[in-house]
Amino acid sequence: MKSERTAEIHRTTRETQVSIFLNLDGSGTWEIETGIPFFDHMLSHVAVHSLFDLKITCQGDLEVDAHHSVEDVGIALGQALAQALGDKAGIQRYGSMLMPMDEALVQVALDLSGRGLLVYEVSFAASQVGQFDTELVPEFLRALAHNAGLTLHVSLVHGTNTHHIIEAIFKGLGRALGQATALDPRRREIPSTKGVL
Repeated sequence: MKSERTAEIHRTTRETQVSIFLNLDGSGTWEIETGIPFFDHMLSHVAVHSLFDLKITCQGDLEVDAHHSVEDVGIALGQALAQALGDKAGIQRYGSMLMPMDEALVQVALDLSGRGLLVYEVSFAASQVGQFDTELVPEFLRALAHNAGLTLHVSLVHGTNTHHIIEAIFKGLGRALGQATALDPRRREIPSTKGVL
């Protein structure tokens, strides 16, 4: 079992430059600068509620729009999760959260299965929160899930305020990731009858 579950990812394309440092056994500290303030705020919730230490920088073609930056951060963060988890020996594997945020209630459930999949049942009343396009939420989650090898279900139970719904998604994601990546003191093996994830 790895004693230090950290990862560092650098991803450079013609559209973005992304750097990520991730410590799964942190205390929820974060330094995030993507050039997209609302997205930074949402990512900070992931760090705080997972207790991951997370540093993210992204320089992207925001003069085009935020799509490339949001998706590429999702890709790089997914890669960092996969790297930090290693062979996944000793982890809880599953996490879920029914997350309230004022009138909004969102369910997030995930499995560190090695099989990247997003099931997303959320609709928003508004197409933007500030300058942030709400259609980018599933783009981020899909990129994260596929690159982390994460089966991820996100569904809206109740809610009308778009900001509240998105915030509940990211907080719920943080809590569920914190649960799933936590080490079980009773388990040394990979949590699968197959012996591999």
